[in-house]
Amino acid sequence: MTIDRPKASRLWLALPLILLSSGVAAQAQAKTKMTYVCKETNPETLCNPANTCGSPTQPCSVDVKRTSYAASATPDVPDAKGNQTFCVKIDTSVIWHSDTKHQGFVVDFGPNEPFDPPGDIIGGSDKAVTVRAKTPGCYRFSAGACRSGAVYGMCGNGTAELIILK
Repeated sequence: MTIDRPKASRLWLALPLILLSSGVAAQAQAKTKMTYVCKETNPETLCNPANTCGSPTQPCSVDVKRTSYAASATPDVPDAKGNQTFCVKIDTSVIWHSDTKHQGFVVDFGPNEPFDPPGDIIGGSDKAVTVRAKTPGCYRFSAGACRSGAVYGMCGNGTAELIILK
C-alpha cells in the first residue's frame, strides 16, 4: 500500500528556507565587530588571480553548503575556503549550487543588487541558480543552508564578501 503525502505538506519542507532567509540578513547586521573588506578604501586592489573566479567567457561556480555550525559559500578557485572574499569580473555568469544532497540555500545581498536577474538567490542540491554579474563594486552577502525537512537548529548561515570588477 502506498501513502501519498498531500501537496500542502511539501510546503513544510520549504518553511525552514523561508524562515532562514528572513533571519540571515538580521544576524549578518548584528555582527558589527567583524572587519570587512568592503570597508577598505579600494577593495578591488585585493583581487588577484588566486581569488578571482571565472571570467566573462567562463562561469564562476559557488558551492553553498551547511557546515558544522554555520553555512558557507565557497568559490571555485584553487585552495578556496568557505566564506572567503572572492572576485568576479563584470558580465561573468555565477552559478550558485549545493554539492550536498538534500540541501537548500538562500543567498541574500540585501538592498544592493549586483546581479541580473535581481533578488534573493534560492536554490539547492537539485536546483542550481545562474546569475550574471552586472554592477561593479564590493558586496557583503549572507548565505543560509538547510537540510531538507530540517527542524529548528538544523539550518546554518554565514556571511562573505564579493567584489565585482569592471
